[in-house]
Order: sequence, then C-alpha cells, then structure tokens
Amino acid sequence: MSRIAVVTSSPPMAEGGHMVIARALVQALRDAGHDAHPVITPQNRFGHQASAYVATWLTDVTVSDGHPIDQVISLRYPSYAVRHPRHVCWLNHTMREYYDLWPRFSVMLSPQGRLKERVRRSLIHRADRHLLTRNVTRLFVQSRTIQDRLRIWPELQSTVLYPPAPQRPYRCEAYGDYIFMVSRLTALKRADLLIQALATAEGAGIKAVIAGEGEEQDRLRKLIERLGLGPRVSLPGRLTEPELLQHLARCRAVCFAPSQEDYGFVTVEAFASSKAVITCRDSGGPAELVQDGIQGLVCEPAAASLATALRQVMDDRALAERMGAQALTAGAQLSWDHTVRHLTSVN
Repeated sequence: MSRIAVVTSSPPMAEGGHMVIARALVQALRDAGHDAHPVITPQNRFGHQASAYVATWLTDVTVSDGHPIDQVISLRYPSYAVRHPRHVCWLNHTMREYYDLWPRFSVMLSPQGRLKERVRRSLIHRADRHLLTRNVTRLFVQSRTIQDRLRIWPELQSTVLYPPAPQRPYRCEAYGDYIFMVSRLTALKRADLLIQALATAEGAGIKAVIAGEGEEQDRLRKLIERLGLGPRVSLPGRLTEPELLQHLARCRAVCFAPSQEDYGFVTVEAFASSKAVITCRDSGGPAELVQDGIQGLVCEPAAASLATALRQVMDDRALAERMGAQALTAGAQLSWDHTVRHLTSVN
C-alpha cells in the first residue's frame, strides 16, 4: 500500500469537474488499496497567479503526520508546481487564458492591460514549461485536445489517459421526451447554442433541461424568455447528485456542445447512463469520445446543425436507444483499475 497525495487547485468556494475528477481518483486509489488523500492548492485570480505558483511550490507533500508520502499525482495548474521525487501529473489543463483562449481573452483588454497580461503570459509559459518537463516524473493528459495545446514545446512528451466516469450508481430508466444538458453555465459551455437550436423551425417542440450555475445563468434565462421558449426549456440550477442521476436516467439524450473542452465528464456520465451524446466538431474532449452515429451525433457548431441532430434523436427513439447501448459499451472500456495502474506504475 502506498500513501498518495492527489493534488489539485481550486478557487475558493468553487465546484467543477476538476474537483469531481480529484475525488473520483482518490476513491479509486483507495479502492485499489492505497492510502490516498486530496490536497487542494490555491488558484488565484488574475494579477495574483504568481503567488499561487509560489505557494504551491512551497507546499510540502513529502511528509504528512510524521509519515512519508510515497507519491504525488497532480492535476490542474498550478498544482503541478509541488515537488516530490515520484510526481506524476495527470493534466486537466493549464491556464487556458494564456494558451488557447489568449486571442479571445486579450482582445477584451485595454492596451495597457494587454501589455501586462502578455508579460504574465510569458512568465506563466516559462514556469509551466519548466515544471512539466523537469518537475514531474511522467506526464499524462486527459485528452488529445490538452495534448495538442502542449505541442508548442516539442520536448514535452505526454500520454493520453481518459478519465472514466465517477463511481456513481448510474442507470437507464427510460428514453424520455427531453434533451438534458448539465454544466457550469459559462460562455465556453455554449448553452446558448442549444437554446438557439431549439428556437429554429427544426427544433420546434423539442424540450430541454439545462442544469447548472454560473455567470451566464441570468443571460440564458433572458434569452429563453425572449425566444418564447419558457414552456419548453427549464433552468433548474445546481442539481443534487440524486437529481443529476435521475435526469441522466430518464432523458432522451445528452447535449454537450462546449468550445474546445478539455475533457468533459458529462460525456462519460451520459455513456454510463446508456445515453447518446450530441456534441460539436470543435467541442474538444467530447468530440474525441463520440463517434458520429455510433455513441451519439457530432455536428457543426451552428444552431441549425445542432437542431437537426436534436430532431434525429427526438424523432427516432430506436436510434437513441441503439446509440445509448453503444455509448454504454464505449464507456465501460474506460476503467478506474486501468487508470490507477497507469498512474501508480511510474518508478
């Protein structure tokens, strides 16, 4: 049995997929016989990122309560700044505003702000390059999308290791009369694309439940009202785990069409519930897992294209069931036993 620290970062009072992954990994390690515990390091707001990196660098993860820690598994930035002789990084993502989101992020800044952030971006790149090449024993990434972002450093070698669904009692009870989406409601998750698709002629009559919280929630509610979709689209907010599992069990299919998502646990959660996933070609991680017409549908990131895909599964229940069965089979190929063996076999 090894003592393992699972290190991730999180803003204060925040919840997201990164914490779901961390908790699921801790549980899987414990199930495999390891003494595993989470360690949460800070993730500070813009202008204070350096302090988060320094604080993480100074966090002692070699000893706990007088006993040595045998291994560290770090996840998202800047948790991989911790130092340990047996340090495996299973990367969720780096700070995306300084990588793939830089064009979108920088255009919103003033000239002075852009100059400051360009300097910070350069420093973060240097720190990440050093940490991911010299501070970790081995680097795994959670999708090819993440791997592609790191190709700016040819010397950085990584292995794709997809996370399985969390160990929850997923089930399939029915193929109901609505589309389900669950996510943090931020611009990158593109819940507005689903709403706009439902407002098209092709999307007429289709119902949807869009669950989650975030800064887009009020805007989405106003968009639903403006498009006259109130009777068909609900925003229930944050769900409890039983409520989440109930929707996954009873929806017709899951729509998850974000922009260049790192991975997206929603996809494998839908798979574990025997539900097809409708996503977009530019959705990143979900589009890696969903084969068009097999475990779901992959469409163009446009309201009309998404509406056509939604109409297919809503008009053809047998199709939704067939793709749901294929999704369950595909999801079962991702196992926590396999994941733990890879993450703990590094010398």
